[in-house]
Amino acid sequence: MPPDLRAAWRRTLAVLAALLCAAALLGLAVGQVGWVLAITALGVLVWHYWRLRRVLLGLTARRRWEPARGTGAWNELDHLLHRSQVEMRARKRRLLDMLRAYRAAAAALPDAVVVVERNTQRTIWFNRAATDLLGLHHPRDLGAPVVERLQPLPLARWLAAGRNAEPMLDAPSPVDERMRLNLRLIPYSEDYWLLVARDVSKLLRLEQMRRDFVANVSHELRTPLTVVHGYLDMLDPADYPPWQPMLAEMQKQSQRMTRLVEDLLALSRLEARDSLPEENVAMAPMLATLRREAEAYSQGRHAIEVHDQAGCDLLGSTQELHSAFSNLVTNAIRYTPAGGRVRVDFARTPEGGAVLSVRDTGYGIPEAHIPRLTERFYRVSSSRSRESGGTGLGLSIVKHVLGLHQARLSIESEVGTGSVFACHFGPDRVQPRQEDPLALPAAGQPTC
Repeated sequence: MPPDLRAAWRRTLAVLAALLCAAALLGLAVGQVGWVLAITALGVLVWHYWRLRRVLLGLTARRRWEPARGTGAWNELDHLLHRSQVEMRARKRRLLDMLRAYRAAAAALPDAVVVVERNTQRTIWFNRAATDLLGLHHPRDLGAPVVERLQPLPLARWLAAGRNAEPMLDAPSPVDERMRLNLRLIPYSEDYWLLVARDVSKLLRLEQMRRDFVANVSHELRTPLTVVHGYLDMLDPADYPPWQPMLAEMQKQSQRMTRLVEDLLALSRLEARDSLPEENVAMAPMLATLRREAEAYSQGRHAIEVHDQAGCDLLGSTQELHSAFSNLVTNAIRYTPAGGRVRVDFARTPEGGAVLSVRDTGYGIPEAHIPRLTERFYRVSSSRSRESGGTGLGLSIVKHVLGLHQARLSIESEVGTGSVFACHFGPDRVQPRQEDPLALPAAGQPTC
């Protein structure tokens, strides 16, 4: 107990004892000790109940407590209540100031911010940018269903996904279709979601300009490269012995430049497309083709294994998927020393999807480099990549092909042990196996 409260309590007990003693003396004087003590105790009890009623009424009415006057326990209680009220008002004032500052900051954001109630999907609050980007107006749209107010954006199924909702990277604004938005759903509590919209029109235009520039430059490089190839093929190194090393290097570099141009054009075509023509991709012939290509590329320097345990096909583009799988297999052979092993596995996942993995026993990749492997021209070792003939675009092509198939690429690697590159496909991409009587299984490849 604090010293002030202990002292006030002692003073109250002392006053009560003094009253009872005075009552006893008065009772002895009049010859009615019991009655006088009873009346005095009853008066004390009534006074305490009156003070208790006053405190309860004050707390119920939430009135402003006045500073206490006196030194008793009830006065100390008044003092404590007054101090608590002052502290609570100061805390409330600070909270209100913080709330006003946060709301002012949110209102000043260039991105549209909309607070949505989770259960009813109604708009609770939005900032000024939501008016410019999403067409919401205050107070008309407060409490209105956000799906209805943001037509024609396809938000119903997106909001239903909740925490699993993927960001909408390119969506037309309800205000102007030429304005492109990036939408994100942030479930920051059990009852409320935060819908954030950002204007990415300028970024998308710049990205389109970059894609067009790369595609045009790559296309323009084709003609001079074809001419250089033609003249180099006409020159026989045997006729010019002193020039033989130079001619060989020129042919090697021109071929590498051609591969680079072809990969740039392929990447530009993939980036310009939102979807691919879908067909049944027969995986048994695909795996047999991958095995033949791997053996031809390895030229007997590696052990090649292909295992098909999935017993299913995929839905997608045969040409693009073959390009992606072939890139992974070629990379595995390219970065695995002679005598190593490259294994291709096609299997089902517990969720009902499928995964094609390429495992090698090569050099391995340091963990710090793995997140950036799919970036264009990113190289873990520039000298080793150039010596092996890589363009630095293979994994970028794989990433874009898988993205168009709603699939993903996972990479696991350990330096000195090897790497595993896996393509994960969802259940909606799995198709029943269509047996082809003319398709023979590759050597060493188990049948399904």
